[in-house]
Formats: sequence, structure tokens, C-alpha cells
Amino acid sequence: MQTTKMSVTDTLGLGFMTFAFFLGAGNLIFPPFAGMLAGENMSFAMFGFLITAVGMPLIGLIAVAKSNGKVMALLPAFAATALAIAIYIIIGPAFAAPRTALVAFEIGARPFISNPDALMTLGGNAFNIAQLIYTLVFFSVVMFLSLYPGQLLDSVGKLLTPVLILLLVGLASAVIIIPGAEVSQPVGDYINSPLTKGIIEGYNTMDTLASLMFGMLIIDLLRKKGVNEAADQTKYLIRAAFIAAGGLAFVYISLFYLGASAGDFAIGADNGGQILTNYVTHHFGSIGSLLLSTVVTLACLTTAVGLVTACAEFFNELLPSLSYKLLVVLLSAVCATVANVGLTQLISVSIPVLMTIYPVAIALVLVTFLTERFARPEFSHRIVLSVALFFGIFDGLQTAGMDMSFLDFMPLHAEGMAWLLPTALTAIVCLFLPKIRLNNTVQQ
Repeated sequence: MQTTKMSVTDTLGLGFMTFAFFLGAGNLIFPPFAGMLAGENMSFAMFGFLITAVGMPLIGLIAVAKSNGKVMALLPAFAATALAIAIYIIIGPAFAAPRTALVAFEIGARPFISNPDALMTLGGNAFNIAQLIYTLVFFSVVMFLSLYPGQLLDSVGKLLTPVLILLLVGLASAVIIIPGAEVSQPVGDYINSPLTKGIIEGYNTMDTLASLMFGMLIIDLLRKKGVNEAADQTKYLIRAAFIAAGGLAFVYISLFYLGASAGDFAIGADNGGQILTNYVTHHFGSIGSLLLSTVVTLACLTTAVGLVTACAEFFNELLPSLSYKLLVVLLSAVCATVANVGLTQLISVSIPVLMTIYPVAIALVLVTFLTERFARPEFSHRIVLSVALFFGIFDGLQTAGMDMSFLDFMPLHAEGMAWLLPTALTAIVCLFLPKIRLNNTVQQ
């Protein structure tokens, strides 16, 4: 089958699109807040954050490319389907997609609304009027863009993302050029364990989970562009992954530094979005606020389009009776509904879920790279992921407030990473498992 070769411009467009898909709500609100809390330990915290918010998504995309989009092929059908459904629901309508609209509202719209907290009552429930209207409009635009996924590379990669990158470069330059306040002392978990705390904070971006989705979405987009050879798809996907990873690292490092040197701008802030807004408003006034609003809105919009598109593609394959366009409409409606629960509540509910599912996603990426070295790859995939899920459940329950003190003897349990050592040891043991021989025939 003839395959199309992509030009340098198309490849850059693909990389920019991938960067834009990842750069969403959490990517802008978590680094400044983490930088503020880490203070003088910012370097360690930032390195930990980059591991799970840049390194793991990059490796995740490469794993998808390496397996040609079949990272779960060695799992039992029911387990692979259950894991995929869980990831798509978390990344899609349950948490990540609604969060994009909420952050876009908080940073991109609230500063310009005279009475942003006005409430209205519907069915006995109180709703924020401005937030309700904004999220409905936001997901209407997302729905329209998602209905035509074949145009994503052109509309997102080549048009919206360069504008987004220029604005982010301007913000990062300001952080470097304009003197900030003296870096403060670290607080909380950043005092004694800034590295592991940074790693856990990186979970909140949900980008490792997203990489498993976006990788398959990009392969599908490449096929629609006429790139049919698996080797070419892998090559272009890896190039896009490195472009996206470089962009994300640039954004995170500048935002970490902004948070650590925020000084008075961080007083009373409950999240990184407030720090970012205070900083920009002080130094650049209303024009700066308008530019920040544009950055955040573009970042959240492009991410939401990627999430809704990927989820609709997945559930369309899972349930062919539901058309792609119908799923886009349904998912957009669900996202708009969930978004009106509120940002604080959404984040608080999502963290225990992420603590449970993230170890499984990281383990899946790990075993994908080790597949060829396993004598019994199918068994190895299943047992490593099972161990990661088992201990991930305990980490999730601990984050939810349940007493898990009986696991205090385990390394990294206090930091919420009890899963790491058992999962790594299980993977190492699987590397040395012999092949099973039955009746002089090697079985795997």
C-alpha cells in the first residue's frame, strides 16, 4: 500500500498539535502552585514533576508507536477493555475534559465578569450563572471542532498552536527578565520529600494517561493523511512526541520559577491559576490579562477537542451502533454537565482515582518496552499490571483519607508511591522467568 511522506512543515504541525493537546488545564495551574510550595526545594520538585508530566507522556507516546497502537494487546480482552474504558472516562467526561472548561472560565473569563459568582436555582440546585453559560458555549465550540477530526491537524496544529506558543514564550520571557521576589522556604511535603511530591503532582496533569489515548489518535490522523506504513507512523509519532515534550518542559520550568518567585502575588492563593492571574495583571495590566485569557482559553480548548475526539473514536469502535457524531454530541453534553460541579470538588475527587490508575498506566508503558525481553510476555504483562493495580488501590484509598497505616513498613508508602518497588521488582523477576516446556514444545 502506498504511503504518503510528510513534509517538515506537516511534521512540525503534528508536533505542535500534540503539544496543544497535552497543554491544558492542569498544565497551567499546577506548576506555579507547586513552585510556590516547594520554594528553595524547587529544583527537586520540578525534576520530579517533569518525570511524570513530561518524561512519562513522552515515553507513553513512544510505547504506543512501538506497539503500533496496541499497548494492551497482551492483556485478557476483558481486562484490556476495562482498563481502556477507565482511562477514557477519567481523561474524558469524568475529570480532565470538564476541568479544561473550568480552568478556562476561572482564568480566562472570571476576571472580566462584573459579578462572576451570581447564582441561579434550578430544580432545587444552585448554579453559577456565568460558569453555566461559559461551559455551555465552551463545549458547543468543542463539539463543533470535534465533529470534523480530519481537519484537526490543519486547524489546531498549524493555526491555533503557533499563536499559543508565541504567547507562552512571551510569558516565560517576562518571568526571566522581570525580577521576582526572593524564593521562600518550602512547606508541607516539599520540606522532606520534594522529589517524590513533585512526581505525585505530575499525576494531576493526567498526561501519561492522555498519551495512551493521543498516541492512538495521532496514528489514526496519520492514516487519514495517507501515512499507511507502520514504520512511517512510528517515525512521525516519535518526532511529534519530542516536539511536544520540549514544549511542555519549557512551559513547566518557567511556571515553576514563576511560582517560586511569586512573593506577594501568591498570598492567599488556593491554586496556581490565581498566582498566574495576579502576576500577569500586576506586570501587564488589562492587556496582560487579556493575553493570559487567550493563552488559557486556547490551551484548554485544544485539549478538550483532543479529549472528546479520542473518547468518541474509542467508544465508537467499542459500540459501533453509536455513531461517532452522536458520541461527540453526548460527550460534549456530559462534559458541560460535570463541569458545573465546580473546580475544587472535581480536583478533590479526581486525586484518589489518579493515585489508583496512574501506577497501572506507568506499568503498562514499562512492560511495553520490555515485551521483547520477556520469555513469557503475556504472563509478564498481566502480573506486573496486577501488582501495580493492587498497591495503587491502597495508595488511592490513603489519599481518600482511609487508614492504611498497616503498610507503613513499605518504602515510599508515606509519599503515596507504595506501588513503585513491588511493581519494579515484579518486572525484574519476569525478565528471568524461563519459558515453559511441555512435551518438548516451548510454550509462552
